[in-house]
Amino acid sequence: MSSTAERAADHGPDQDRVWTVAEHLDDILGHVHPLEPIELQLLDAQGCVLVEDVTVPGALPPFDNSSMDGYAVRTADVAAATGDHPAVLTVIGDIAAGSGDLPAVGPGEAARIMTGAPVPPGGQAIVPVEWTDGGLDSGPVTHMPARGTDPHGGSGRVRVFRPVREGQHIRTRGSDAGAGELALRAGTLLGAAQLGLLAALGRATVKVRPRPRVVVLSTGSELVQPGEEAGPGRIHDSNSFQLTAAAREAGAIAYRVGAVADDAATLRAAVEDQLVRADIVVTSGGVSVGAYDVVKEAMHEVHVRKLAMQPGKPQGFGRVGPENTPLLALPGNPVSSYVSFELFVRPVIRTMLGSGDVHRTIERAVCPAGVASS
Repeated sequence: MSSTAERAADHGPDQDRVWTVAEHLDDILGHVHPLEPIELQLLDAQGCVLVEDVTVPGALPPFDNSSMDGYAVRTADVAAATGDHPAVLTVIGDIAAGSGDLPAVGPGEAARIMTGAPVPPGGQAIVPVEWTDGGLDSGPVTHMPARGTDPHGGSGRVRVFRPVREGQHIRTRGSDAGAGELALRAGTLLGAAQLGLLAALGRATVKVRPRPRVVVLSTGSELVQPGEEAGPGRIHDSNSFQLTAAAREAGAIAYRVGAVADDAATLRAAVEDQLVRADIVVTSGGVSVGAYDVVKEAMHEVHVRKLAMQPGKPQGFGRVGPENTPLLALPGNPVSSYVSFELFVRPVIRTMLGSGDVHRTIERAVCPAGVASS
């Protein structure tokens, strides 16, 4: 059945027919599309989906650097070093991270170097400070003295108790990634690791599909807010908290609106007020067959259907406002509402986000003992 025919069936002679879950979901997803890409600052792009391939602009790291705090040395000078017969080298200076003017290491020399600092000319390997006496004329040390308390630590001599092989403890230029290599593919969901990589590549902004904005409203005059006393005939509103949290977990920016009373004009006004910040509107309650089921009365664009599912038989879907914003009307029972969110709202969020995993992974299992019928 075409979407147009389905809409007509909602209010025509076939309005009481029972829809399958797949039919309802297909109709919803047929009316939603991924959001248009925008350029965002890195932290604003967290949780968004990348829409372009990102390549490495230059070698990463851009220069050979030390992976340890220690001493840059020539390997031949420490090849025979042992605990009993250490190699004794002349310390020609300090090299800190960010240093630009580098001393050249010659035969019998060493340069004290910090993690991340560029390897100086002549330096073939890094001896960790724990393999030395730290320039203190003693046995092996556990750390270097702080620069502020040891202003002359970059001079004098150092005893080295173990040999190193060429290139040991050096991160070579381009060892993480070479210029032109693919860093991130389009379609990647940006999390902490991906944002860190983008920053390391020098990117300040990135082109993504933004996270959908979801507005959640509960309907029902019986609802009171948590923290307030629930008098006779009243209950606390749990759906709006549950659905807002679920929307955030699905990748959306979600806004929770206080419960709306069972009044058609009030609900309509509440929805219209929220459209300015909504890519999706989700309501709970007011879609069954009762006289106070206000969604059907207030939102004529929303088509309420009976689905072949339990819980969650009554479901509503329509597009409202000047931007044809999707509105999904879920039943009010908390379990029904949450099940309905998983089946219908989450796929809408994932579709708008541009995510490849629109649907949950389905695992099939067999009950070997069978299921007794009631």
